[in-house]
Amino acid sequence: MVNRRRRATQSAPEVDLAHSVQTLAVLLQAGAAPLVAWRHLAGTGDPNAIAVLARVDDGTPLVTAIDAAGGRWRELAAAWEIATVVGAPLAEVLRTIAGSLRDAAAAADDVRVALAEPAGTARLLLWMPLAGLLLGVGLGFDTIGVLLGTPAGATCAVAGLLLVGAARMWTRRLLRRAQPASGTPGIAAELVAVALRGGAPIDRALRLVADAAVVDRGGEESVRRVLELSRTAGVPAVELLRASAAQDRHAARVQGRLRAAVLSTRLLVPLGVCTLPAFLLLGVAPLMLSVLASTSIPA
Repeated sequence: MVNRRRRATQSAPEVDLAHSVQTLAVLLQAGAAPLVAWRHLAGTGDPNAIAVLARVDDGTPLVTAIDAAGGRWRELAAAWEIATVVGAPLAEVLRTIAGSLRDAAAAADDVRVALAEPAGTARLLLWMPLAGLLLGVGLGFDTIGVLLGTPAGATCAVAGLLLVGAARMWTRRLLRRAQPASGTPGIAAELVAVALRGGAPIDRALRLVADAAVVDRGGEESVRRVLELSRTAGVPAVELLRASAAQDRHAARVQGRLRAAVLSTRLLVPLGVCTLPAFLLLGVAPLMLSVLASTSIPA
């Protein structure tokens, strides 16, 4: 039983988290108790709920069980705990969080789609040196023998392989830096809004969100700027915070698309500096050396 629960815990995906949260909100709105709602959700075969209940059945508190999944599950756990502490309507809070998660996932998907073409092209071009080598073999030249059997060929092989490795590392680094950041944009503002809607004072709301440890320093500073605007303008902070969260998600989507556009240009640098010279060293140079060796006249 323990092994089965552990496997369920480890296999729960994060991709359907927004759908899971939305379903929980509907169940809670219908009057189900929190743990009962999770059990109903698990009964539908939802692997997220099964993983959480596996921890709960092992004696873990519900919020801790949600938080243990990591990633954006920690944001759900923080929202759940804050809503429970301040007495905010849990179903309404979960609907808001589900919308935020769905928007963030859509933005991340847009960025991944935009990155797919330059990333695929870059990975394909990394095979170009090997293609050059196989071309020489296909034409009937002893390019492999030249690379392995002559000092000049060995030098070309070592230098070419080093350049291929450098190109791969460089390309992976560029692709990794262009990926969407982890976490949900605007989650700090959403969590503070949850606390304020439950009637918590601003200082306590900020403290609860800080204790949840799911918000970075930049998120905290953004929330404080919104709260200062609310105080000076005399407008409700909750609506400003939710508008700020929506703007953060929109900005993340736009910035992700811009990173994808810039990536197409930046990938040309490792292509020119590493991949093309590697193609010359592994494909063209052995071919030329093989031709010279086959046409040389013995003394």
